[in-house]
Parts: sequence; structure tokens; C-alpha cells
Amino acid sequence: VHPVKISQAQIAGKIFEDYEPVVHENNGNTTHDVEVFLSPRKEFDAGMYKSGKVRAEIKEPYGVHEYMHFIEGGVTLISSDGTFTEINAGDSVIVPADFTGVWDTEGYTKIYVIYSPDGPIE
Repeated sequence: VHPVKISQAQIAGKIFEDYEPVVHENNGNTTHDVEVFLSPRKEFDAGMYKSGKVRAEIKEPYGVHEYMHFIEGGVTLISSDGTFTEINAGDSVIVPADFTGVWDTEGYTKIYVIYSPDGPIE
């Protein structure tokens, strides 16, 4: 057991070469996900993620608590009550498990940390 480090070079994008990312295609958007840590009970997860343009309505609660630090790009979160939260490169945000609303982005790269109080992250 040892600490997991994400180096400056990896944050700058090399992580997507150092690890084999999970790549998904959905409606013309390609995402890359590099998981660097998953706890034994799978309730705590961390890594880097990049995505292209997405606008998604989150109708059911988000389901996990997620801390995100944006390296490139950004996102606009519009809570169900109409509150706008703009996150840009260099900003961090925490999205609570009960969040519902809209996720709108032209694209981004982020470091993420996810905690699932209800059990394994799928």
C-alpha cells in the first residue's frame, strides 16, 4: 500500500499516455477516464477525466459526492432551483450526491475524487 501521485507532467496530459484510459463515445462526444485509485470497498475513487461538448439534464440525484478540480475548460452547473455555478480552469467544485439540474460544457479536463456513501461506485 502506498500513496498515489499524479505528477505535473501527468496533469498536463501525459496521464492519458501513461495509463490506458477508458474511452467512451456518446452522441459525438468522446471521453477519456483514467482511474488512479479505487478503494477496496469501491466507495472512494479518484483520477483524471476529459470530455468534449456535453449538455445533460440530471433528473435523478447525482448519486455520489464528487470533488473536481478543472485543469482545462470548464462547466456551467444549473441547479434545479435555477442557480448558475460557473467553473473554469483553475477552479474546484464539489457536487453533492443530491444535485439535480443541468451540466453544460464545451469541454474540459479535470481531476476528480468521488465518494459514494451508499456503496460501490459502478
